Amino acid sequence: MSATLTERPARTARVVVAPKRRTRVFALAEARWAGAATIAFLIALPLQLTGAPAWLWGPLYAIAYVTGGWEPGWAGLQALREKSLDVDLLMIVAAIGAAAIGQVMDGALLIVIFATSGALEALATARTQDAVRGLLDLAPTTATRLTGDGNEETVATAELTVGDTILVRPGERVGADGRVLDGASEVDQATITGEPLPVTKELGDEVFAGTLNGTGALRVRVERDASDSVIARIVAMVEEASETKAPTQLFIEKVEQRYSLGMVVATLAVFLIPLAFGDDLTPALLRAMTFMIVASPCAVVLATMPPLLSAIANAGRHGVLVKSAVVMERLGQVDAVALDKTGTLTEGTPRVADIRPLPGSGLDENALLALAAAAERPSEHPLARAVVDAARTRGLAIPEMQDFTSAPGIGVTATVDGHVIAVGAPARLLDGTGDGITGRAAVVADGLENGGGTAVLVQRDGTPVGVLGIADRLRPDAADTVAALSTLTGTTPMLLTGDNPRAAARIAAEVGITDVRAGLLPQDKVTAVREQETAGRKVLVVGDGVNDAPALAAAHTGVAMGRAGSDLALETADAVIVRDDLATVPAVIALSRAARRLVVQNLVIAGVFISGLVLWDLIGTLPLPLGVLGHEGSTVIVGLNGLRLLRDVAWRRAAATVRGDR
Repeated sequence: MSATLTERPARTARVVVAPKRRTRVFALAEARWAGAATIAFLIALPLQLTGAPAWLWGPLYAIAYVTGGWEPGWAGLQALREKSLDVDLLMIVAAIGAAAIGQVMDGALLIVIFATSGALEALATARTQDAVRGLLDLAPTTATRLTGDGNEETVATAELTVGDTILVRPGERVGADGRVLDGASEVDQATITGEPLPVTKELGDEVFAGTLNGTGALRVRVERDASDSVIARIVAMVEEASETKAPTQLFIEKVEQRYSLGMVVATLAVFLIPLAFGDDLTPALLRAMTFMIVASPCAVVLATMPPLLSAIANAGRHGVLVKSAVVMERLGQVDAVALDKTGTLTEGTPRVADIRPLPGSGLDENALLALAAAAERPSEHPLARAVVDAARTRGLAIPEMQDFTSAPGIGVTATVDGHVIAVGAPARLLDGTGDGITGRAAVVADGLENGGGTAVLVQRDGTPVGVLGIADRLRPDAADTVAALSTLTGTTPMLLTGDNPRAAARIAAEVGITDVRAGLLPQDKVTAVREQETAGRKVLVVGDGVNDAPALAAAHTGVAMGRAGSDLALETADAVIVRDDLATVPAVIALSRAARRLVVQNLVIAGVFISGLVLWDLIGTLPLPLGVLGHEGSTVIVGLNGLRLLRDVAWRRAAATVRGDR
């Protein structure tokens, strides 16, 4: 076990993150233009409403039109060159049309909404790229290479080649993927496998670039180039998955091409046909502009957005950060779930789960725990912290100790009350005989490890006196969450973990999961997700670590646990559980489905209004003010209907739905 003579405060969670690289909001041109448009609109609106002269607020609206509309307008024109008509250009035309008939404020508001949406999308993309690039900083830039004559030289890790031998000192990060030639230590490889505890590395064991060495020195033979290391492949997989993920669109955007083209053609027809039959220019133009206003998809757009945005706001109040309306819509589509183990189903922090004094030791549970805690107190190893924390939680008096020593991969030794106390791995401390107290200790240790925990042997003067079982504690709501997800999707979630099969099987059995895939590297998790996607499933992945990020990116929807989640996982995921309340996952899925139902309702309402107003304008003579009133009225109705999901009762109803009560 690793050790230090300086006692540190106990930590509640072990978090390994890449150094933060955060793109500033206004470093993005889209954000600057959207900000300028929003400011101009917010200044102009109260001036107009308070009766200020038009020369005062008119130029401000013009600024909002130009700053917020030129980018989507230019993009729309470029799309036209590719023979494609998108809804952004249609909105710009509708906004200009609104201004042309005196509805300047309505057009400016539409411009601001679209500019802000584009800025948020650009920011989300930039932040994800920041996190991916920052992940590479986990791998050191230099390494200590051993030359053929036994000397040391510091070289860039990019210069290491297969067959080189590097020295990894205590506390350093491993510089390259390779295999241990000499030495023993414990390596924290949570960035790669997600395992909650450091893993003992000895002769012949594989180590990964970017993982953190413990207190022992290792000589490692390089087996992969830097560009082919596991951590480099994680970066590549996240980027590839993000780029190849099917383009996400809101429901209305799926028909935007046909609607946009149809509206343009219809507006031109409404204008040109009367002219061809001798109508005057002004009434023909007025009828065409009225048609464009009442047929514009403003109400349809608002039919979609308010329910989804309201659901996002409601979920945010209950600890779920959903990053966009597209994500909120996609959450309701999932029909399969893949869960990580460490930090997701479990708390990610080792805790003492069993205390087993051996017969004849003269110790009860408290005495055994206090003895082990006394010896472990100076150590920084996660198992040692778990033992000391357990003793403090029970309010035990921890004896003083002297002569503390630590041996990587074996354990610690200290003198407590005149006795030499050793705490460490049973396989290293026991002599291998199956007789007497030693045999009983081995049986107890094997039973704890077969149950998926980690056994820690306690010896007093060379004689085993007890065994401690340490395990990652299951979240209290894990089993209920798995059951709720099974009900929502019609299939039991699967467990994807880099941890060992025994620990995975124990956790899966406790929560009711039967599809268990353990010992997975990040690429294996991606493969499992893509197998499900290929079979036609829409997979929701829930995870928290760097090793989960590729699967989060590849999934239909990715959700990250926020409290101890890595930067990469948080940026890659589509949604974040801020308070690590696992029960909110099925609740937010149910809320998404409620939002989708409201979207359908609103689309029906908007369709009825648009159809009625269009027919009135074509068959009869629809007064422009009445057309604007009907158009704006339908917009208000669908907007208010969508806002119903802002109420807390909507969340409670969603949570009750997944529990099966009403």
